[in-house]
Amino acid sequence: MRQADETTRQRITDRLREGASTPSALATEFEVTAGTALRHVEHISRSLDNAEEELLVAPPECRECGFTDFDDLLNRPSRCPECKSESLEEPAFVVE
Repeated sequence: MRQADETTRQRITDRLREGASTPSALATEFEVTAGTALRHVEHISRSLDNAEEELLVAPPECRECGFTDFDDLLNRPSRCPECKSESLEEPAFVVE
């Protein structure tokens, strides 16, 4: 299938098969908002449930205290629940 014929979600899936990416990087690359990129990734995760591939998630991490035990890995938290810092690494996604 030619790239012009693929949906944004299909192109994001193909991009995640090539390597890990964050919501902000996907948003920039595919000219969508970070929230839209996250919704696409969430849908990709559900669509891969019955496939041989899976969506792997590197969780968000607090740059101050190292906290990584966030409740929702498919989200961009605004601050750390432990130290309240707003300096957080975004989650990263890859399809393998």
